[in-house]
Amino acid sequence: MLCGSISVALLLVNDVSLFCEARLARTYKNYYSRKRLEEKKLIVEKTERLTSYKSYLSKGLDASISLIEWTDFNWQMKNSIRTIEAFESFMGITFPKKERRELEKTVKKFPLCITPYYASLIDTENMYNDPIYKQAFPNPAELIISKQDMKDPLHEDKDSPTEGITHRYPDRVLFLISNRCAMYCRHCTRKRKVGDPDHIPSKQQIIAGLDYIRNHTEIRDVLLSGGDALMLPDDYLDWILTELNSMPHVEVVRIGTRTPVVLPYRITDKLVAMLRRHHPIWLNTHFNHPRELTPSARDALSKLADAGIPLGNQSVLLSGVNDCPQIMKKLNQKLVQNRVRPYYLFQCDLSEGLTHFRTSIGKGIEIMESLRGHTSGFAVPTFVIDAPGGGGKIPVMPNYVLSWSTNKMVLRNYEGVITTYQEPDDYKPAKCNLKCLKCNLQLEEDDKAPIGVEKLLADSDKTISLVPKGNLRLVRRKNGNCKEQ
Repeated sequence: MLCGSISVALLLVNDVSLFCEARLARTYKNYYSRKRLEEKKLIVEKTERLTSYKSYLSKGLDASISLIEWTDFNWQMKNSIRTIEAFESFMGITFPKKERRELEKTVKKFPLCITPYYASLIDTENMYNDPIYKQAFPNPAELIISKQDMKDPLHEDKDSPTEGITHRYPDRVLFLISNRCAMYCRHCTRKRKVGDPDHIPSKQQIIAGLDYIRNHTEIRDVLLSGGDALMLPDDYLDWILTELNSMPHVEVVRIGTRTPVVLPYRITDKLVAMLRRHHPIWLNTHFNHPRELTPSARDALSKLADAGIPLGNQSVLLSGVNDCPQIMKKLNQKLVQNRVRPYYLFQCDLSEGLTHFRTSIGKGIEIMESLRGHTSGFAVPTFVIDAPGGGGKIPVMPNYVLSWSTNKMVLRNYEGVITTYQEPDDYKPAKCNLKCLKCNLQLEEDDKAPIGVEKLLADSDKTISLVPKGNLRLVRRKNGNCKEQ
């Protein structure tokens, strides 16, 4: 080590002649410390990549599969498990005949697709209770369609001005650019689309979607989803992102993907290099359980984060999978540890075949109560119900405001401590007439007119009430059937 230090020192002195001896000594020490850390990291990463591969081999399966093949996402997709027989073979199990018949019926309605990687995470010793198994493998309960179930509960198709585009919110759109998924999640809200060849977007449909975004300059935020946006070839996705980047009004692009969870080997150096050319770009993952944060998944997240891509996570509250305060706390803490910000916790949608996954809303409130104050604030997602009928995401949370008067608010914290906040006596709110350029708050542009409940609070709007369409009382007024009293 001393000889190596002298050699490096001689080289450095030639290039950095102004360094004093003491500073050189510190430089060498830091250099070797970094070098040892880098070497240790490489060894750890190499070992971690073997985890799921070793799990695969431990099942007594084809030992001729190399680690290089296992970590190739194309190999994973080519060898996806798509039949009950293939799953039995992979797992080394055999289902009873009656159960197998029910599973076959389920797969006919809702197709099966699991990557070997994700299947390798299933605990065969406790398979029916395993959260990985429940998310990936069919359950005959999916065939039980409840009266409240809908094919399109969020009315994404009804809010679609052109195929593949859902324009629900004023300044952003959902753009479905792929129908392909690495795995068919059993809790998918878009079961009506996923895996159906009839719904694979053509290039003409993608162009039509791009044209819609280009012609609607109010759109500043585009969410690319599917299917899974990252299941597109790199060059095709690059083209879509380039088109969006050419639109001055599009300020940010988001990508929705579950590949870091079910196919982490898709996050290649080539893909990441392409994505980083299109900043500002955000990426939302979909981890539902701490066990999904494997070494391979963490490696994929690290690549994305190192490329400067902000990462968020959207979990779905699922019965028998993560409907436990401790599981959700652990999941969110592990996400933050891997530079992923918990974004949303969704109440399970009213899509067909998801009844057995749905919990009470109260369970979600209980989980949120166990998170707020009990862990880091940025490890707490927003619990939302994606309102049936296209109402959008509605946040639901424990009530921390107990009461209030004209000058004081009574609140409670996560410990049950009750406190008060004194309102200022001399606060004079600025009146807003939407003439932002003349405002003393120095906004740079005029704002748009308020909508919804915002109108009732706005100084610039005279609306005093919002009345549902078809209100019978107003119908009677219009028809002249009411007399003044």
